[in-house]
Amino acid sequence: MSDLEVRQLRYFVAVAEELHFGRAADRLGMAQPPLSRAIRDLERHLGVRLLERTTRQVRLTPAGQVLLRDARTALDAVSAAERRARHAGREVPALRLALKADYDAGMLPEMLGAYEQEPVALPVELQLGGRGEQVAALRDGRADVALLPTPFDGRGLDVEPLLTEPRLVALPAADPLAARTELRVADLAGRMLPDGTAADGGEVPAGRPPRPLDLAQIFNLVEVGEMVWFLPESLARRHPRPAIAYRTVLDLGPSTLVVAWPRESRSAAVAAFVRVAQTVFARYSPKEPVL
Repeated sequence: MSDLEVRQLRYFVAVAEELHFGRAADRLGMAQPPLSRAIRDLERHLGVRLLERTTRQVRLTPAGQVLLRDARTALDAVSAAERRARHAGREVPALRLALKADYDAGMLPEMLGAYEQEPVALPVELQLGGRGEQVAALRDGRADVALLPTPFDGRGLDVEPLLTEPRLVALPAADPLAARTELRVADLAGRMLPDGTAADGGEVPAGRPPRPLDLAQIFNLVEVGEMVWFLPESLARRHPRPAIAYRTVLDLGPSTLVVAWPRESRSAAVAAFVRVAQTVFARYSPKEPVL
């Protein structure tokens, strides 16, 4: 793909997402006439109409919808290739590990220690982020390997499961439901999860927009009754708090922690990390009961 073709795709994606040539031109930092010409040139090159233009609106044709989807994928791949090339050319190479804080069942120190003993091991750079950020980091070249809980969109990734464990609900110790040792999802009607959805899968309470929260914020909001939280058993075990009760939810599915990496990766360092992670988690054994 030539630089001109990449630029044309970037132009098209901007117009297709904005559905307005003026806004797209502003977004790209260019004048509108050359942007319009570039889109017409792209349509002539492809021999199809990508956009329906009227004096009032711009709409994608079916061909334009297909190109938008594939153009985004292509541009993401170009950006990822650039990042991976720069990373590979560093004087001091490293293994970039993406993960969500505390989603390692307490095994991260043991994993890193065992990995350091591998002949092909590289220094590990930890990239901590919120849930969902790990997959994006693998795809766009910011990370080489990731630890993350299911479910997620695994397209283009290779995945190996490490640990499957029950999920519990965290709720205020003063909540009447905390008097019970076992609950069902329906018992949590009217309560909200940290992502802004209803705990029982029902309607979201009005006036409660979701916001990004870190672990400490979630615990504090659970303690004061602002929300409940579904979390892996290992995470509950590592964070006992007097004001929070952890309870079994009989019809709540388990949590699976996996190690994931880009399918096209041929890195010996990544392969060694995956092997070590599997070996370490094969020895995993909970130390203390949660409930």
